[in-house]
Amino acid sequence: MSLMDGLFLTLISTVACLAFPRLLSVILAPKKKRTEAVQATLSSNDASSEVPSFP
Repeated sequence: MSLMDGLFLTLISTVACLAFPRLLSVILAPKKKRTEAVQATLSSNDASSEVPSFP
């Protein structure tokens, strides 16, 4: 293997190690954010609909 082949493989490996986790986070993050947003909306609506009663 020549020096250029080693540099090329190193460059490809570096790009893959940086890009793959970011790609996974982009794919998986919207699902979690939508779920959290729905739960936050539901809990805030429940709290605002209660009417306090005084004895």
